[in-house]
Amino acid sequence: MSTIAAFVGVQSEKNRAHDFQQSSILPFLLVGLVLATLFIGGLILIARQLAP
Repeated sequence: MSTIAAFVGVQSEKNRAHDFQQSSILPFLLVGLVLATLFIGGLILIARQLAP
């Protein structure tokens, strides 16, 4: 949930500080990659629908 909030840009300073105290970055990287892939895929689908 924290990665989603950061991806959108609405994460609080308290949650950001807590995230940086975690021992592993792997969950954040995985969720970030999935979100970025879904975002880009969504943009491609929209562009294809709007193209003549």
